[in-house]
Amino acid sequence: MLPLLIALQFLTSLPVRLPAMPTPEQQGRSLLYYPLVGLLLGGLLCLATFVLDGTPPLLQAALLLTLWVALTGALHLDGLADSADAWLGGFGDRERTLTIMKDPRSGPVAVVVLVLVLLLKFAALLALLQAQQYVALLLVPVLGRAALLALFLTTVYVRPNGLGQALAANLPRPWARGVLAAVVLSCLPFGMAGLIALLMAAATFLLARRAVLRRLGGTTGDTAGALLELVECAVLVGLALQLGS
Repeated sequence: MLPLLIALQFLTSLPVRLPAMPTPEQQGRSLLYYPLVGLLLGGLLCLATFVLDGTPPLLQAALLLTLWVALTGALHLDGLADSADAWLGGFGDRERTLTIMKDPRSGPVAVVVLVLVLLLKFAALLALLQAQQYVALLLVPVLGRAALLALFLTTVYVRPNGLGQALAANLPRPWARGVLAAVVLSCLPFGMAGLIALLMAAATFLLARRAVLRRLGGTTGDTAGALLELVECAVLVGLALQLGS
């Protein structure tokens, strides 16, 4: 139970208090619950959709996206902003890129990337809500957090004293593979929507992982947050585009 609470406390802004200081092993096991946290977030978004039924579509999409960001405390958006600044300002240099990521200030590149990602999410969310494709509200948060589990399972964490180091070092790898397999299988009953969501998530994951390996030789907490946001955005857009086919 404690690993689940750790995951909830780290990935959401929900008022979760841990009964005790977690051990490194418990921190590592918390990664296994990331997709479940995504399912919880998706359930809350679905509940909000029900509450907002009858609201003008534009306003409904805006309120849902605002709630989505609020529930996560904008944690992953912060990672996306830091990664965007570092990727352009790093000029291909590993150490310069890592240094810029530590800077809490956001430059114009970060602002532009954040605006574009949120705009794409809003537009895709609006299209999906108008088509009553509410399954996207479940698939997207789950796959975004499953991508984090896959990243820590397959990719070296490059900051020796970073928060993610304990997660990566203590992740139960056989269990992690099982959880990822369960996520894949759980998407298949949703038919074409589930398949498109999986393909978009997998393609985004592979491209992003390739980029961080080339530049950094592994991942950081910021690039992990960026990955989650990019996966969510790609899946939302992919599902929205599928509506017109």
